[in-house]
Amino acid sequence: MQDRTFLASRKNAEFDFAGDTMKATGFFLLVSVMMALYFSGCHTLLEDNGGGMGPSIKNKSYLGPSAPAVHTISGNFKRIVVARLKRGTDLLDGLNKAVKKERINNAVILSGAGSLTSYHVHAVDNTTFPTKNVFFKAEGPQDLLNVNGYVIDGRVHAHITFSDDEKALGGHLEPGTSVFTFAIITLGVLEKDANLRRFDDKNW
Repeated sequence: MQDRTFLASRKNAEFDFAGDTMKATGFFLLVSVMMALYFSGCHTLLEDNGGGMGPSIKNKSYLGPSAPAVHTISGNFKRIVVARLKRGTDLLDGLNKAVKKERINNAVILSGAGSLTSYHVHAVDNTTFPTKNVFFKAEGPQDLLNVNGYVIDGRVHAHITFSDDEKALGGHLEPGTSVFTFAIITLGVLEKDANLRRFDDKNW
């Protein structure tokens, strides 16, 4: 009876030791993977989409606590959206409504053209942190030469270029920029796994 008790205790001890060893191994493996991800910076896992159009995004990019000097993602446009804004429409508000209507999460604003009756933009006003912005606006006829920027997690970050018969100006689009005849804006919608979340974060 004592021999059986001794064997059972020995087996339980061996089982506990093996279990603790497996737990320790798993823990160190997890730590190793996390450290590898951290020190490797931001990477995007890609797979060939088989369509001859280059790689498509498989996993979201790892965004570490500090941005690398150059961070990239690769992928394809899922679709192209062309939005037309009619006379009297606020340009930024119209863009936001188009993004919501088309359920766009991440996109590149490829181009824009039209005319304006007023503009409101801001530009950076210094070269040191913390940053400062200067806002300028006016009313009067303007040709809308271009609209570019991004949609990041459903948020529009747009810049415009416009001109009258004397000068051309540009800056970050603000509310209060009104369409005259029309405005046509083209957006390239990115695949759903595209991660632009911190691309315009100045503190990253």
